Amino acid sequence: MMAALGDRRTPKTGEPSIRLGLAENAGQFTLLVAVNALVGGMIGQERAVLPLLATEEFGLTAYTATLTFIAVFGVVKAITNYAAGTLADRYGRRPVLLAGWLLGLPVPLLLIWAPSWGWVIAANALLGVNQGLTWSTTVIMKIDLVGPSRRGFAMGLNEAAGYGAVAVTALATGWIAERWGLRPAPFLLGLGYAVVGLGLSAVLVAETKGHAELEAVDAVRSDTAAGTAIGPLSGREIFMLTSFRERALSSCSQAGLVNNLNDGLAWGLFPVYFAQAGLSIGRIGVLAASYPAVWGVGQLFAGGLSDRIGRKPLIAAGMLIQALAISAMAAFEGFGPWLAGAVVLGAGTAMVYPTLLAAIGDVAHPSWRARSVGVYRLWRDAGFAVGAIVAGLIADATSIRSAILVVAAVTFVSGVVVIVRMYETHSPDVAVAPARTHDL
Repeated sequence: MMAALGDRRTPKTGEPSIRLGLAENAGQFTLLVAVNALVGGMIGQERAVLPLLATEEFGLTAYTATLTFIAVFGVVKAITNYAAGTLADRYGRRPVLLAGWLLGLPVPLLLIWAPSWGWVIAANALLGVNQGLTWSTTVIMKIDLVGPSRRGFAMGLNEAAGYGAVAVTALATGWIAERWGLRPAPFLLGLGYAVVGLGLSAVLVAETKGHAELEAVDAVRSDTAAGTAIGPLSGREIFMLTSFRERALSSCSQAGLVNNLNDGLAWGLFPVYFAQAGLSIGRIGVLAASYPAVWGVGQLFAGGLSDRIGRKPLIAAGMLIQALAISAMAAFEGFGPWLAGAVVLGAGTAMVYPTLLAAIGDVAHPSWRARSVGVYRLWRDAGFAVGAIVAGLIADATSIRSAILVVAAVTFVSGVVVIVRMYETHSPDVAVAPARTHDL
C-alpha cells in the first residue's frame, strides 16, 4: 500500500514510494482504463437510440428541438469539466470520480421512465455532470501516473477505452432496440455500467494527486518548468492562458471545440439523416458505432505516434481529414459510402483526440495542469452545444445536408488555425515537459 500522499518516501530506505511511469503504475492505470470504458458506455447507450426516440415516441419534428438533449448535455458537461479540474486540485481526484458516478446512477432510469421530452433533457443534464466529473478525473489521474515521457500513449489508451465502449454500446443498443424496442431494454445496459463503475471506483481506485505533486517537485529541481518561474497562477490566469493567450493551449482549445461540434452533428443528426434515407435501426446502429469504433481503436496508435513525431502534425492533419469525411457524408448517399465516411471521420478524430490532451499536459505546469485540462475540456465539450444548436438551426432553415457542409467548412478552418498558430509542444527526448507559458 502506498504511503500517505504527503510522505513520498518509504520509512526504511528514504526512496520515493510514489513513482511516475506507465510500468510503475500498471495496475492502477489498467483499472482506470477499465473505469473510463464504463464512462464511455454511459454515452454509448444514447448514440443510436435517443435521436430516434425523440421523433418516434415523443413526436419531435423540428431538428433544433430534437437536438436540445445534446445542447444541454454539452453545456453542463463543459461547465462540469471546468469545475472538475479545480475540485481535483483542491480535494483530490478520487472524491470527484466517486461523485460523478453517484450522479450518473439515475440517468438510465430517467431515460426509461421519461413521460415527456423534459425528462430526457433532465437526464442528459445529469449525464453531462457524470461525464464531466468521471471522464475529466480519469484523464487527470492517468496524466498524474505516467509522467511526461509517454503522455500521448497514455491518453491514447484512455480515449480508446472510452470511445471503444461508446462504439460497442451504440452497436449493442441498436441491436437491442431493433428486437425489443427503444425502451426500456437499451438503457438497462447503461444502468449496469453505472453500478459497476461506482463499485470499482469506490473499492479499487487509489488517489493520484501525490504523483502530480512529485512531478512538480522534480520540475522545480530540474529547472525545466517555466511555470515555476512565474509563480502561482490564479484561476483567471489559467483560464486566459488556456483559452486565448498561450498559442498552443488556445489552439488546442479551439480544435477541441470544433472536434466535438462534429461529434454533436454525428450524434444528433446523422441517425435522423440515415433514417430519412430508409435505413433500418440495425443499420443505423452499425453506422453510429463505426465512427466511434475507428475513433477508439485509432487512438491506441495515434497517442503513441504523437510521442514519436510530435503533437502538431497529427492535430492539423486530423482536423483536415475530418473536414473531408464530413463533406463526403453530404456528397454521397447509401449505406456503403456513409460507412466509408464514418470510418474516415473516426480516423481523423482518433488522430486529434488524445493528442490534444497530451499537448495540454505538455504545456501546463503540474501545479496547475488539472485546472488547465478543465478549461480545455470546457471549450471542447461546449462544442456539443454549439454543434447541436448550429446544426439544428441550419437544418431547420434549409436541410440536414446543408448543416453537414457548414460543419465541414468550420472544421477545415480549425485545421488551418492549428497550422498557423500552434507550435510543437513535445520533444521525443523530453524528461519533464516544459510549461511554455512564456511563449505567447
